[in-house]
Formats: sequence, C-alpha cells, structure tokens
Amino acid sequence: MNKDRPHVQVLPEDRANEELANGFALDPSVDLRRFEVLKPSGGWMKILDEFSQIHAGALNNNHARYLILLIDFDKNSNRMQIAKERIPRNLLDRVFVLGVWSEPEDLKRSGLGRLERIGTDLARDCDESTTVTWDHELLRHNVEELNRMAPILKPILFGA
Repeated sequence: MNKDRPHVQVLPEDRANEELANGFALDPSVDLRRFEVLKPSGGWMKILDEFSQIHAGALNNNHARYLILLIDFDKNSNRMQIAKERIPRNLLDRVFVLGVWSEPEDLKRSGLGRLERIGTDLARDCDESTTVTWDHELLRHNVEELNRMAPILKPILFGA
C-alpha cells in the first residue's frame, strides 16, 4: 500500500471483527492497494485507547489515511457516542465507527454464513450502493455512519 495515496485501514476490536474485515477485502472489487486490516485491539475500550495513543497522531501526520474502528456494540446504544467522543474534531471526517449491534458471532447464528462471507457481502453492498446485508437487524444501526462515509471511502476502495 502506498501510504501517500488515499487509503483505508480497519482497526478491528477482536478476531471475529478481523474476519469480517478480511472478508470485505476478499471482494474482487476492493482495491487492496488502498485497504489494510490491522491487528485486533482486544476489546472495545482497548480499541479506543489504541486509537487515542497511536492512530490519532498517525492520522494527523498523514492526511491520506482513513480509519474504520470496527467494534461490537454489545447492544449498548451509547457505544457510538462514547467512541465518537474519543475522536478529535479535526479527524471526524476521516475516522468512522462501525460494528455489529451485538457481536459478529450473532451474524453467523442468524444464518448469514461465515464471517468472511458476510464481510464480502458487505463489500458488495458498498460497491453496488445497495443495502442487502447492511439492512440486517444486527447491522442497520450503522446507516448514519455508512451514509457519512460512502461518498468519501467508496472512490478510494472501489475506484468509483
């Protein structure tokens, strides 16, 4: 990945979220020269700490970098607000928070398939501007964030 060109990195909370992100990367439409999945942080609070301690400074130093924080919402309606409060104002247009309303394993149990497959389906939705998978009851709470990030990240990831 050329770090001087616009690119997107995903910071997953845990291994299950990493599998979703890796599945997203498996979609053939995703430009892998502009997409990278980082190592899981090990918890939703750890992801916020890692963001504050490491990634916020890196984003300030590289305006071509965009970051997705991929967390479990654990059915907590305040989790988005808590996460957004940790993002400095000057980075709000380059940092996005997404995740499963409960936890990724529940997506598997709901019949959507393996996590990597679900990630690929999410990428297809993004590329085709559809919401087939994103409309799932465990994902639809992401709609505002998706609407905010789509015009910014779609040209980077899909060349559209």
